[in-house]
Amino acid sequence: MGEGDEGYVEWEELVGAALLGTDRRRGGGPGGSPEALLDAAAVHTVRRRAGLRPAGARPRPEPAPRDPRPAPPQAAGRRLAQLLAGRTGGGGGGGRRGSAPDLTELLPQWLAAAGRYGYRAPAALVPALLDAARARTDLRPQALALAGTRGLWLARMNPDWRFALRGGAGGGALPDVTDPAAVERLWEEGLFAERVALLGAVRAHEPAAAPRLLATTWATERAEDRLMFLDSLRVGLSLQDEPFLEAALGDRSRNVRATAAELLSALPQSALAGRMAERALACVGPEGVTPPAECDGGMLRDGVVKRPPAGRGERAWWLGQLVEAAPLSCWRERFGGLGPAEIVALPVAAAEGWTEELHAAWCRAAVRQRDPEWSRALLGPASAPPAAGPGTASLAERAKLLETLPDGERAEWVAEFVRAHGLSEAFQLLGVCVVPWAGALGRAVVDALHIAREAGSYPWSFSGVMGLAERCLDPSEAGRLEALTAAAEEPPDASPGAAAYWAEAFQRLVATLRLRAAMLSELAPA
Repeated sequence: MGEGDEGYVEWEELVGAALLGTDRRRGGGPGGSPEALLDAAAVHTVRRRAGLRPAGARPRPEPAPRDPRPAPPQAAGRRLAQLLAGRTGGGGGGGRRGSAPDLTELLPQWLAAAGRYGYRAPAALVPALLDAARARTDLRPQALALAGTRGLWLARMNPDWRFALRGGAGGGALPDVTDPAAVERLWEEGLFAERVALLGAVRAHEPAAAPRLLATTWATERAEDRLMFLDSLRVGLSLQDEPFLEAALGDRSRNVRATAAELLSALPQSALAGRMAERALACVGPEGVTPPAECDGGMLRDGVVKRPPAGRGERAWWLGQLVEAAPLSCWRERFGGLGPAEIVALPVAAAEGWTEELHAAWCRAAVRQRDPEWSRALLGPASAPPAAGPGTASLAERAKLLETLPDGERAEWVAEFVRAHGLSEAFQLLGVCVVPWAGALGRAVVDALHIAREAGSYPWSFSGVMGLAERCLDPSEAGRLEALTAAAEEPPDASPGAAAYWAEAFQRLVATLRLRAAMLSELAPA
């Protein structure tokens, strides 16, 4: 049938009838009912599709660059496909809620272990891996590293995967960092992801070369790119970066200025740290606290934000920023040679109400400067009630302080906290402990879960800790937990259904630990 056939209706006329309504359309339009309109639209659609001329074939793309890394063992590849699909391992997921492992939560561990072994993604799974990274930003660095050059090659052909070209873990082939011409060419012409990766490679080879490379194009970079490039200097930060960071204090972007000031304050020997120390020591001492009366131009240039957030006083806000940026080493002499624990215990200006503000600033300084001695002093003993902590009662701040301690000491502190206070307040603290939780920490968590169950505690309040335990407990703890998988008799004062819930949760925990053990075994090279 041609377009001159009797009864043919133009597409514009169909659209007009649809917009106005078939009962209001006048003239020679389609029939007066919605059914007739839809029939006419269907006929017209078929005509249009049948009349299309095939387009000329596009040139074939260049093949993906070769990825020299080995593929994982076959069993591990099958497991990755299973994790990406989100299916259960043994087909036994049809029971009550929570009886089967949550495979999507195990995917990050699989990716991390595969990265440690230096594997590449199986070619057939790269699309699914990119889809998973698109849906979950937390997976992107490891997923893109595993996808490697083939992942970038595919991302250039699918708009849905273009995020891979903007990320920092591109996985593409980088030039030899000892070849200045090749480095300069990629730095000036490469995609953002390639430039970020190149900057990291240059930084790893020669830390001082990274700011030199940045300086060549700094004036022409976008503000958001300058911020990300500057943030990459956190790795390998040293006094060699100080001239570049001092210059960035005058940047036209407020966020860039603030980041430069933060990085300089993390270098206790920097000139900015010295300026901040001079200001902070003028405000705080054994005699009390006198916050700054104004925020002058020098403070502004050194990264002090003038306007406080809602609910904060100006002088308290300025004081906190000065103390936070001052080197912690300056306080020993100011307080007559006392150590951090003794300084924190002093009732400095308690009557004026400045103690909390001062301790909070010291906590931020300890985190920024990665100072374990001050962190220990501000944390205090784990067995003490949280509200009685010498430096802070905030669990979020305690978690940050814990991250500055060595791994073993951190785990021991949290284990003691769990033994003393149970699990209800330990979630944030457990989240900063190195995985897997082994030794004292693993035993403390298992014992606390058992105690909560025996006490008839409301089980749903522990679902977050249970989920964390599934991902973080040492798989060797499965044997100790086996006895808890059976449904116990409900205590008289327990929540209805609590015993069944606890049994189900422990079944899932044991199954997940065993699945993690199998997963790691499959990844091990033959």
